[in-house]
Amino acid sequence: MEQITLTLTPQQSADEHQIRKAVAQTLHLPFEAIHSVRIIRKSVDARQRNLKVLLTVQAFMNAAEAELSPYEKPNYQDVHNAERQVVIVGCGPAGLFAALTLLEHGIRPIIIERGKDVAERKKDIAQLNRNNGMVVDSNYCFGEGGAGTFSDGKLFSRSKKRGNMQRVMELFHYHGATDAVLYETHAHIGSDKLPQIIRDMRETIIAHGGQVLFGEKMEALLIKDKKVIGVRTSYPLQGEQEGGFRELYGEAVILAIGHSAHDTYQMLHDSGIRLEPKGFAIGVRTEHPQSLIDRLMYRCLSDSDAQTRSNAEIIAAIGHASYSLVTQVDGRGVYSFCMCPGGHMVPAGSYEQSCVVNGMSASHRNSPYANSGIVVEIRPEDLATPEELQRNPLIGLHFQQSVEQEAFRQAQENKAPAQRLKDFVESKPTKDLPPCSYLPGVVPSRLDQWLPPMIGKRLQQGFRDFDKKYKGYLTNDAVILGVESRSSSAVRIPRDRETLQHIDVAGLYPCGEGAGYAGGITSSALDGINAALMIVGS
Repeated sequence: MEQITLTLTPQQSADEHQIRKAVAQTLHLPFEAIHSVRIIRKSVDARQRNLKVLLTVQAFMNAAEAELSPYEKPNYQDVHNAERQVVIVGCGPAGLFAALTLLEHGIRPIIIERGKDVAERKKDIAQLNRNNGMVVDSNYCFGEGGAGTFSDGKLFSRSKKRGNMQRVMELFHYHGATDAVLYETHAHIGSDKLPQIIRDMRETIIAHGGQVLFGEKMEALLIKDKKVIGVRTSYPLQGEQEGGFRELYGEAVILAIGHSAHDTYQMLHDSGIRLEPKGFAIGVRTEHPQSLIDRLMYRCLSDSDAQTRSNAEIIAAIGHASYSLVTQVDGRGVYSFCMCPGGHMVPAGSYEQSCVVNGMSASHRNSPYANSGIVVEIRPEDLATPEELQRNPLIGLHFQQSVEQEAFRQAQENKAPAQRLKDFVESKPTKDLPPCSYLPGVVPSRLDQWLPPMIGKRLQQGFRDFDKKYKGYLTNDAVILGVESRSSSAVRIPRDRETLQHIDVAGLYPCGEGAGYAGGITSSALDGINAALMIVGS
């Protein structure tokens, strides 16, 4: 077996025969000597006009080598009768990967999830997209798999220090993701594929003796002598009773509640659990024609040749273009977030009388639209004095809610307020909106007037800056929708740096996006793994 790095054209990188041919030439071997190849890493270099694909591959000379697994399979233990038990609040990536890690070490996980399983959740989301109302505990934010299940499934993290990122990819692959998650630089599963993978993870947990309880919401932490001993939950009962309560006990509680559990933050605050304000971001979701983004990012494409066979082959080989943009405006960052090539926009609120938008894309990314959150950094000191923040660490969350509620008032009927991009930057009204992917519908609105100035003015300048880098980005062929407000939590649940336990309550392990320590599927999964490993070693 040999491992080598190749530089190929997009078309060559999509053709296994061409890859094997390049490997043989590099190793100075006849083509027939290469039995097969396995891609280890793949990235696209779009800095020059001629696109290049960088492949790191393993070359196998015989079938026996090729059949070996690329990674060590997990060894999940039977925990039906385990002495140790841990309660996990939340069935998103942090909670799921924490549970899988506990299984590997013989500890029984009990996951409680306020929402529904993915099959039932799909039905509620379909009704939401048809503008038939929201189920507050079953939507794009709440339910099995968390917010990532139906909002794109991108497996990417900027952090390199959180832990074994590759192990997260391997566990996704073990539960059904394609080989691409093992080698793509910006791996993507897709909202059409991820639900089945999440379901398979749940089945792994249950088959080995763990428990997953849906429709069960944490109402209180059970604490004795400054140590958590379990949780009190509400859950639906059969018959005439509307609901009931029960207590679940464990040696530790992992809080993996997600960034949209506003009522849970309030409950924790009211219960005297220490919380802290943290920086977050609010902005808009911006949608362009995907063909425009392809031409801006892949400079080998142009208006005149965008439909040629050669360029169609390029798109087929490496996918539609994405972008990552950042600038500074008046001391605050303005940046792109959760960019979805070939995707569509979705309603992503978690309570009624509010409007929140997000983006997603299916595995093939074949929509004619490209969308991305463009958000403005907000720091706690932008909203209140240190004294006010200390008295009420939920000030950022309340500001977040106020902007979401204003967006709802601007559109009504669960539609989204929208404005053409150039009109927004030039502070002009939009009379007619271009076609867009947002299924519940859009309403022309002066986002330039009602967005808080600390957000709106910075966004206007940020879009001007982005257009300087990619001329043509600022266009009225693009539309913005309000508001993109759930890129991260406005609250942190403070924990000890070494033990990952809450700084005041022993045995309580806040983790993931909801605790303020992660941003996205992979970093949340890693945080859940790290919390579980701390419990294993305690």
